Amino acid sequence: MMDQKQRCSWCNTKNPLYVEYHDREWCVPNFSEKYLYEMLILESFQAGLSWECVLNKREAFRKAYDNFDIKKVIDFDDKKISELLNNKDIIRNKLKIKASINNSKIFKEISEEYGSFYNYLLTFYDGKTVYEIDKTTNELSDKISQDLQKRGMKFVGSTIIYSYLQAVGIIYSHENECYLHKNK
Repeated sequence: MMDQKQRCSWCNTKNPLYVEYHDREWCVPNFSEKYLYEMLILESFQAGLSWECVLNKREAFRKAYDNFDIKKVIDFDDKKISELLNNKDIIRNKLKIKASINNSKIFKEISEEYGSFYNYLLTFYDGKTVYEIDKTTNELSDKISQDLQKRGMKFVGSTIIYSYLQAVGIIYSHENECYLHKNK
């Protein structure tokens, strides 16, 4: 039986995975390299879909993407792409799969250039959590998106990057009615 806490309106309270994600992960700062990488790849698969769809396939993605081991993902070849395209448990979009491999290479380059991907993100903001609700993009997501696209990443438009920044806890967006809402 689900508790009666008021949550953000987007959270499907009938889906335990979604409730768990909403309550314990979304908007919670987590800047570990592995998490930042996993979430960027998963968010890129969200383009045109719901986050719930991606979240429901997260464990299958972890298995298919070698637990998001970037060293393995950057070496995915045509055989592995074919395997992913035939994996009914993940999102089988050829453009997104190819982009995920390309984006992995660029993520690694950025991490090497800045010492970590979070250090790269810090070049766009002061390290303080941004508190805002009812937005899908902002100046921060615009700037990061533009830079990632300039570097060659795909499926990283401003809306996807905004969702990513919420997911990793840079932007805090729990709605006013949500039991997790706070202004600062």
